[in-house]
Order: sequence, then C-alpha cells, then structure tokens
Amino acid sequence: GRKKIASITRYTTVAIALLQGYGYYSLVNSYGLVNGGALPGFWVGLVIVISFTAGSAFLMWLGEQITEFGIGNGISIILFAGIVSRVPQMVSDMYVGVSRWMNPLSEETLAGMGETQRKAYESSLLHPAAIPVIVIGMLALVVFIVFINNAERRLPVRYAKRVVGRKTYGGQSTHIPMKVSMSGVMPIIFAQSIASLPATIGAFAHWTVESEGFGGGLMRLFDSSRPFYSILYFLLIVGFSYFYSTMAFNPIEVANNLKKNGGFIQGFRPGRPTAEFIMNVLNKITMFGALYLAVVALAPIITGNLIGIR
Repeated sequence: GRKKIASITRYTTVAIALLQGYGYYSLVNSYGLVNGGALPGFWVGLVIVISFTAGSAFLMWLGEQITEFGIGNGISIILFAGIVSRVPQMVSDMYVGVSRWMNPLSEETLAGMGETQRKAYESSLLHPAAIPVIVIGMLALVVFIVFINNAERRLPVRYAKRVVGRKTYGGQSTHIPMKVSMSGVMPIIFAQSIASLPATIGAFAHWTVESEGFGGGLMRLFDSSRPFYSILYFLLIVGFSYFYSTMAFNPIEVANNLKKNGGFIQGFRPGRPTAEFIMNVLNKITMFGALYLAVVALAPIITGNLIGIR
C-alpha cells in the first residue's frame, strides 16, 4: 500500500511540475526575459519545462532518501533549508532599511522619482525599534511551533482482566495519544498551492496586477497583500487540516480495536459511544491545530503588510 501511494505521489508530482514549468516559461516569456524580448522558440520552452520538472523530481527523490536514511521528514528538512538560506538576505534587507531610515533621501530626490520607485523606496524603510520586535517575534514563533508540534491529547484507556488458564491478562491502564498537529505542514502546502493557482493562470494568460479587465481584477483580488487572499488561505488551511486528520485517524476503527481487545474509555460504553467521544475530541484538537497552522502561515503575510515589506 505504501509503495502504491508513493508511486501515485511521484506521478502526480511530475504532472504538477510539468504544469508549473510551462507556467514559469510563460511568465518568463511575458516579461521578455529570453532572447532579448523576442518570442522564445519551441526548444527554449522545452528546455525550461524539462529543467523545472527534472529539478522537482530530483528534490522529490532527495526528500525520500532523507526520510529513509536521514534524520526525519525529508521534504520538511529541504523546506527548512530553503527558509534558512534566506536569512542572510533578510538581515541585509533589514540593514538597508535601517540605513535608509537613518539617512533619508531629500524631498527633491523623492520628487524626481517615479511613483513605482518611490513606493518601493518607502516600503524598504525600517525603523530601528522594529528590529528587536521582529527578532523576538521570530524566536517566540519557533518556540510556539515546537511546543504545539509536541503537544498531544491523551485519552486514558483501561483493559478488563481476563483469566486464561492460570494466567491473568489485561487490567493495565494506558492511553491513546492524539497529536494536536496531526497533519503536519501538509495543509499549508496544499492551501498555498491552491491559493497560488490564479497566479499560475495569470502567468499563462500574461495577466499582471496592472492589467485591465477581468485578468487584472483577478490578479488584484488574489494578491497576497489583499484581505481576500488571507481569508481564503485561512479557510483552505482549516479545511485541509480536517481532511488530513480524518484520513490519518479513524475513530470508528480505534473504537472497534479497543472493543476487540477488551479495552474501554472510562465513562463510555464500548462501540459507538466510544467512537463518538473520540470523534468529538478529534474535532476539537483538529480545530486548535488548524488555527495554529493558520497563525504560522499568515504571520509573515500580516507582518509584512503592517511594516510595509512585500
């Protein structure tokens, strides 16, 4: 079963990579970044798509190798490495922002800039007092993530005593661990993929935020700085969290296994009442886990909009 799921995952990854590779090719073409703005030929587009797909397949294989022979979930470690690699650039941007705040340009220089350049300059300014707030906030977020990732709800289970011959079986107490973050980061990954789908469509159709008509309106609606994007992102994370929790943990199956082995949760009869209790607990902790994932995913977007960093 695991081999079959892994096989389906590989084929799906290649198909999505082909689609995204073509979208990237269309984006490059729309900005005139190939052949001096001339329309790229078939072979140029083919190389771009195949390179994008080959890179995705290599990362997928590398993640599987890390999972099997490494120190944990391979894809998560690769994502973490990508996040850490952006830290030097973030430090450099903060330094430039503070320097520009301490030594602002004159009014005459700002007046001579275009509107786009002026907005970019103003958004890069950073007050020195914001640096400790950002650093403390990032550290607090890491501590919060580690705490929630290790958090679990333990349902106490007792087993009835059984006498078989001269031996007594059962009678011990144990628990069923239910992790708060049962689905991991998968809801964020899928929610981000769906929320970025309009941007991919826009790359195919050469739509931008400045475009007129339906295409420009769609791009502006799904812009990450707009409230609609954050609301949609939040709802998708919650929905996928419930989906993955129900796929990973089946309360009916757990209740039936307890009943077969003579186990029970004190205060609830074996069978359907136990399954309903486990389902209620699962719904509660899944909602908390979904809210936790939404906070982690939306914190950079909200913070960037508040301090003017896009």
